[in-house]
Amino acid sequence: MIHLSRWKVILLVSALLFGLFFAYPNALTPAQREALPGWLPKSALNLGLDLQGGSYLLLEVDVPAMREKRLTNLVEDARTVLAEARIGVNSIGRDGTNVVVTLADPTQMDPALLAMRALISGGTSGVADRTVQKVGDNRIRYAFTEQALASMGSDAVTQSIEVVRRRIDSLGTREPSITRQGADRIVVQAPGESDPAQLERVIGQTAQLTFQMVDVENSVAEAEAGAVPPDSELIPGAEAGGPAFYLVKRRVLVSGENLTKAEVTSDSSNRTAIGFRFDGAGARRFGEATAANIGKPFAIILDGKVISAPNIRGAITGGSGIIEGNYTIQQAAEMVNLLNGGALPAPLKVEERRTVSAELGADAVSAGGLSTAIGFGIIVLFMFLAYGFLFGGISVVGLVLNGLLIIAAMSFTQATLTLPGIAGLILTFAVAVDANVLIYERMRDEARAGRSVIASMDAGFNKAMGTIIDANVTTLVAAAIMFIFGAGPVRGFAWTLSIGVFTSVLSSVLVAQVLLAYWLKMAKPKKLPIAE
Repeated sequence: MIHLSRWKVILLVSALLFGLFFAYPNALTPAQREALPGWLPKSALNLGLDLQGGSYLLLEVDVPAMREKRLTNLVEDARTVLAEARIGVNSIGRDGTNVVVTLADPTQMDPALLAMRALISGGTSGVADRTVQKVGDNRIRYAFTEQALASMGSDAVTQSIEVVRRRIDSLGTREPSITRQGADRIVVQAPGESDPAQLERVIGQTAQLTFQMVDVENSVAEAEAGAVPPDSELIPGAEAGGPAFYLVKRRVLVSGENLTKAEVTSDSSNRTAIGFRFDGAGARRFGEATAANIGKPFAIILDGKVISAPNIRGAITGGSGIIEGNYTIQQAAEMVNLLNGGALPAPLKVEERRTVSAELGADAVSAGGLSTAIGFGIIVLFMFLAYGFLFGGISVVGLVLNGLLIIAAMSFTQATLTLPGIAGLILTFAVAVDANVLIYERMRDEARAGRSVIASMDAGFNKAMGTIIDANVTTLVAAAIMFIFGAGPVRGFAWTLSIGVFTSVLSSVLVAQVLLAYWLKMAKPKKLPIAE
């Protein structure tokens, strides 16, 4: 293994060029990086929340509220489809997680079953998520499957993470960390975001947008007194100076799911408004609903509040319109970001909020840099004292390349460097030197046993390699376990350690092989220096 091979030299030079190419932006100022040509890398190390400051939020997904809402929607689905099919019912109500429909005429059971089975849909797997069953002569049970109920919580958290990510991206926050914690919690870390109130406001709003007809046939006053019609609901108004409550039909004409674009615009009076556009299905339903209800008011509802209730002056067939209100430009912009980011499947509750100041982050960077320098210095001193300037110096060269490759790899992948990650970096240096120690000690033993310089060096690499690979594979497995099951700082430590495993094997072993082979070729020593 001590023989100098061309492929080893090429690999070592390639690793050095990679390290220099992707690590050098860290030596430039932000203005200098932006001025670089497009073909050059501009990404520096992505510092985590603990190193550059920012906002931290621990959110809990309100799964029970989401499940209750979906069960309520089952009732409205059944009520709407049976009304459209002109099938009379005595009652439609909840029985636990089931919806029970009691028909007025048992002879209409077959058309009722046919109408309700049209509601059954499959999820992404193609498996139906709801069931419709006949119960007795005049009753129908309509419910979610057990599998659908069980997966609601997990699906809601997954969808919420994607929505939260899109909303934070709209703020321009660089490399936010959004991770799942436990069964129903989400951890949001936004480095550099100095306004946690804005972050919480943007993340926490559900942004459920619906268009529903106003119930003009019944009295709001009677509804407030408790006489709410079964197919209507009482919803508070959000407009200042407008009605406190609106009585609206439960049936949703079009929802935010059909929204393709929202933007800040202005109305006919040049006031700030919100423009919207539906997809093909939403435009068709919106056009049909407005054509059938000319002269009647319809409610635009956002997160359970009526933000506008204009009269329909004519059929709106273009699939677009505007939402008027007393919005400031900032309020309208936030609303547009929410609508474009999509609605949360369930409300989010803030369990913990924390802000790390930029000054504290700078102190952490300074402390981390100092600790890394001290650790590196101790390792260098040990290697020089234990193995001399030649062999110790070769190990130091490997350490420098190792550090360069780690910085380059983290800059290239934009992996987040945290304070525990710096601890992983220091540990990586120790592990890298450990490989050199194993190789050198094996060489020393072979030389003291009377073998030649070439034989001792060759045996050192051959016999130590198995131990080196075993130790690094074990470290990699441990890091993978920490990364998969850990969160936050633990994952930062594991990620840096994982990158360090690959770079340390390359730098410690390959650098030693190439440089010692050159030394052996040029010096032609009679004795091994470290054997004395």
